[in-house]
Amino acid sequence: MFTSSKVAIQVQSVYIESQSSPEDERYVFAYTISIHNLNKCAIRLLRRYWLITNAQGNTTEVRGEGVVGEQPLIEPGTHYSYTSGAVLETPMGTMEGHYEMIDTDGRLFQIEIPVFRLALPTLIN
Repeated sequence: MFTSSKVAIQVQSVYIESQSSPEDERYVFAYTISIHNLNKCAIRLLRRYWLITNAQGNTTEVRGEGVVGEQPLIEPGTHYSYTSGAVLETPMGTMEGHYEMIDTDGRLFQIEIPVFRLALPTLIN
């Protein structure tokens, strides 16, 4: 778990074998992110940014409004979780990025999401 600006981020990733096709260099991963609001005021997730890197060092950048079609308002002392996915051409890679957020006082801030690994279970030590 990573905590910044009184927001804690927890990430869990899993390989989706049923949607993957290694012979076609298609590896599908799902990741679940929980955003815990440790502030005394509500916060809203406005935008996201992801840098996805495969095992060959090729990168993809993803920017967008909110997450999974929402700009969730997270009340103090609560959390918001969502699951999304990424497709890689290699059996292992990484993701990292940030969320742009705003609190109920109108203060904009950014929450960094440290690098996490996407990998086939057989590749994880």
